[in-house]
Amino acid sequence: MNNILMLFIFVPILSGILLAINLLLAPKQPYEAKVSAYECGFSPVYGQTRNVFYINFYIVAMLFLVFDLEILLLFPIAVTLYNVSIFGFSIAIIFFIVLTIGFVLEIGSGAISMASSNPNSLINHNSHNQ
Repeated sequence: MNNILMLFIFVPILSGILLAINLLLAPKQPYEAKVSAYECGFSPVYGQTRNVFYINFYIVAMLFLVFDLEILLLFPIAVTLYNVSIFGFSIAIIFFIVLTIGFVLEIGSGAISMASSNPNSLINHNSHNQ
């Protein structure tokens, strides 16, 4: 049997069996705190549903994705380096240099700096809501 065909048959059957076993054997003991809207234990403050969202976390996540994709795009060149010759290698170097320049500009602009002027600002913000 072909390996790909085996994969498309075996994996769905195995995942279905494991899901059925989980549904049958998992403990089902819901209690009031678990099924409530806020499992963390804090009561919601009505009228104040919007919190301060620090954009630095989003920016770091987006930068991680960009540089993670860089590795994904450089991997085929590394695998086929003997076949792509100097032309493919030079294209990979140019690609790497452009991304390095972008990374240096991001560091220079402070986009990935997580330091804030008041390190306790998040703690103080949360303590006012309680």
